[in-house]
Amino acid sequence: MLTQSEVLGVLFRLTVFGAATYFGIKWMVDIIDPARRPKIEAKKKAARLMKQIGVEGLKLSEYELTIAAHLVDPRTLKVTWRDIAGLDEVITEVQETVILPFQKRHLFHGSKLLQPPKGVLLYGPPGCGKTLIAKATASVAGCHFINMQASTLTDKWYGESQKLTAAVFSLAAKIEPCIIFIDEIDSFLRNRSCNDHEATAMMKAQFMTLWDGLDTDTDCQVIVMGATNRPQDVDPAILRRMPSTFHVGLPRQRQRQEILKLILSGECLNSEVRLKEIAEKTEGFSGSDLRELCREAALHRLRDLVRKEQMQLIGRQLQVADCEESSTADACLRAITQTDLYLALEKMKESKAGTGTPILQGTPLD
Repeated sequence: MLTQSEVLGVLFRLTVFGAATYFGIKWMVDIIDPARRPKIEAKKKAARLMKQIGVEGLKLSEYELTIAAHLVDPRTLKVTWRDIAGLDEVITEVQETVILPFQKRHLFHGSKLLQPPKGVLLYGPPGCGKTLIAKATASVAGCHFINMQASTLTDKWYGESQKLTAAVFSLAAKIEPCIIFIDEIDSFLRNRSCNDHEATAMMKAQFMTLWDGLDTDTDCQVIVMGATNRPQDVDPAILRRMPSTFHVGLPRQRQRQEILKLILSGECLNSEVRLKEIAEKTEGFSGSDLRELCREAALHRLRDLVRKEQMQLIGRQLQVADCEESSTADACLRAITQTDLYLALEKMKESKAGTGTPILQGTPLD
């Protein structure tokens, strides 16, 4: 018969063995799981972001913490409406439809018709400012903003994607008012078919179910905002849940002139620069194309300066008297001229012609 001390010794050894086995198995599982370290980093990032935006003290699940890592601190976004040119009509509609119900919530209380829409879709050709509008909305709306990515909701373990999808809406409901932004929404919520993987189909179905507000009340201020240049690929059930749609099309001549003026506002321009002429010759250019045109034009003066310095260096090496003296003005960049803009325009047209990108007509959307 064992004595009391012997029994305690056996129990102690069993406890130590059990604890060692448990932590050993846990350590092995953590090592095998490649997502372990990203999850830990995501939790740390989520805690930091929650503190920055002032929503500390909320009890969040493990999945909600993963989603919270994609919260956007509006103070880190330097984009405002002043940084967007040529889209005044779209900006006004977005302000009235999305931002106003958030900022003037007391005026809409008690009315079902005046509540913000459940979904907003920005569609149009690439490079026309859809993502820029979303950034500006996050900066000035005064609500929380989740920059959702499809990769966040995909997991190799069966059922995890559905739990992460549910966490998107449960987190948004806890920190409302909130905007869930999905860029390139057509790649995530595209047309469903019988060839879809079971896990993908279930994730889409749960996303739409939660989006309809079955688990939230009608006054819950959560908006899903999407951006795409292929609205025809978005599932019809998704489009039904996005009643407010805004077409961000290719800029017209007056809009192109405003965009050029905004892009070149901080640059040194020659007094003979005529942006109206450049705007007339850039039919079919998007906002990003115009920015690239201006960047290429600015590079011309840099190339001229480098060539001039190289010639002076060669002259000094050859002991040419005329090249020995160099003034301080030689080290300064000259102003951007109309010729620089024309040369950049020709290069852009050649580049687009070589890649088959249409210049004189917009990208078909329907």
